[in-house]
Amino acid sequence: MLGALGERAGPSRPTRRGSGFFRRRGAFGNVAPVYSRSGDRLRIAETFHSIQGEGGLLGVPSFFIRTTGCNLRCEWCDTPYTSWEPEGEWWTIDDLVAAAPPAARHVVVTGGEPLLWTNLSRLTGALRAAGRHVTIETAGTVFRSVPCDLMSISPKLSNSDPSAARGAAVRADHARKRLDRDVLARLLERYACQLKFVVAEPGDVVEIDELMARLPPVAPASVLLMPLGTERAAIARRAPWIADLCKARGYRYTPRLHIDLYGDTRGT
Repeated sequence: MLGALGERAGPSRPTRRGSGFFRRRGAFGNVAPVYSRSGDRLRIAETFHSIQGEGGLLGVPSFFIRTTGCNLRCEWCDTPYTSWEPEGEWWTIDDLVAAAPPAARHVVVTGGEPLLWTNLSRLTGALRAAGRHVTIETAGTVFRSVPCDLMSISPKLSNSDPSAARGAAVRADHARKRLDRDVLARLLERYACQLKFVVAEPGDVVEIDELMARLPPVAPASVLLMPLGTERAAIARRAPWIADLCKARGYRYTPRLHIDLYGDTRGT
């Protein structure tokens, strides 16, 4: 598969499902991945060179490394191949560092949930040593000490809860895990952070206000509200009233620029 600017997403290697990534059945009904003892390898769903479509670095050309595996099951997850049905290929850290195009000073390590990987610090440290600016995109439910320049945290609101059709066990497990205020506080105190909330309905701001009141102080300019949607029309319908919420609170509005540029296309 080709990325937005023509880079091939991943090496032509078979996925090694028998090499220790999967261990046992999990609460979600699929096999639960093992993220430790992976040495110099991580399982990667895709890599691609594109434009950062969200957050404070909106519009910046970036190389994306998408790890596979997630501890949440958001109903509207736009990368189900990293969560509901995780897939990917094993890459060495050296291969990942070498894959970043010379012109891409910014690297975004995303998922899935990249902080599940116990060896992530080896990857991000190597990327920074190579002169890259490193952003980690996380849901903020896992704390790990990792070298990075920006921790982009997307706390999950109740609009992410799985539908009833997913089953009671899946819904309960997601609801229990999706917010961890202690972990959020540790991340905010340790890293340069931005908080990015996916907003579906005007009432979502009540949850955001309640969470912000219970976290360490965060500058309003570091809080971003983003419309839920993978189609331009759905994003456009939500944009005006979300922008009004931002004006009322001093938050920043973030579009989904990659959807505008490429549509809901994998590898962009």
